[in-house]
Amino acid sequence: MASSGYSAPIPPMFSREGYAIWAVKMMAYLKAFDLWEVIETSKHLGPLREDPTLAQIKAYSEECAKGFKALSCIHASVCEVIFTRIMACETAKQAWDLFKVEFQGSKQTKKMSVLNLRREFEVLKITESESLKDYIDRLMNVVDKIKLLDDMLVIGSEHSL
Repeated sequence: MASSGYSAPIPPMFSREGYAIWAVKMMAYLKAFDLWEVIETSKHLGPLREDPTLAQIKAYSEECAKGFKALSCIHASVCEVIFTRIMACETAKQAWDLFKVEFQGSKQTKKMSVLNLRREFEVLKITESESLKDYIDRLMNVVDKIKLLDDMLVIGSEHSL
């Protein structure tokens, strides 16, 4: 068998810092493998109907496997300290929701963070010893953080990020 030279990307790592960025990366990672719907919809498969066809058995098996694959991806993306917090979760949705509660913060907390970042942006000034590039980098860092939190406020109300 010929090798295509393609290897699957490794999942983004999470170790307590930068939850918002990890969550966006992880959502994209799971979507790339057609696994995000497992977390987004959290649908539970009922029992297989009586006298199923071979195609129905295969489809059912693949749907069941998606849940385990998504959970496995989440397990692979966290450090051991975080893993011990989610190892009792039986589904990817349970693990994702636990992260959301523990690391994302409430909507009010995110709004306050956005306000603080906007205030920080308004008072940013270039120092005499600072290059223009360094100043712009600092400005863009604050702007990017504001965008990320604003996006999470919107996405959180739509999807469950």
